[in-house]
Amino acid sequence: MRRALQVARAAGARGEVPVGAVAVRNGTVLATAGNAMEGRGDATAHAEMLVLRRVARIVGGWRLDGITVYATLEPCPMCAGAMVQARIASCVYAAADPKKGADGSVYDVLRSPRNNHRIEVVRGVGADEAAALLQSFFRARR
Repeated sequence: MRRALQVARAAGARGEVPVGAVAVRNGTVLATAGNAMEGRGDATAHAEMLVLRRVARIVGGWRLDGITVYATLEPCPMCAGAMVQARIASCVYAAADPKKGADGSVYDVLRSPRNNHRIEVVRGVGADEAAALLQSFFRARR
């Protein structure tokens, strides 16, 4: 999660909402990404989507068995759906997202019993630091 927080800080320094994601398999970091919506002009350029795309290129396919995604913010429905579709093993995230969160805050995509794939979810790792980073970013923009 520390690596994801570093990536989030770098995204914030570029004027992006400071969210970072890291893809890990067997203890090895395979890919990292920060939000890039503003810079790319792409609504799908969330950190989690970018890291899933990068790791898929690295492993040579869309099935991301054994991958854990660490994210600094609870995934939105788009990102959570992509994680389910990619069949990642687990998602570890820091801060809850009371506006768009898809692990029970607003929606329940990651752990829906209707999914054909189950993702292990760990929430709250580094939550205070991630929340403070987001609050500071939005406070500065106001």
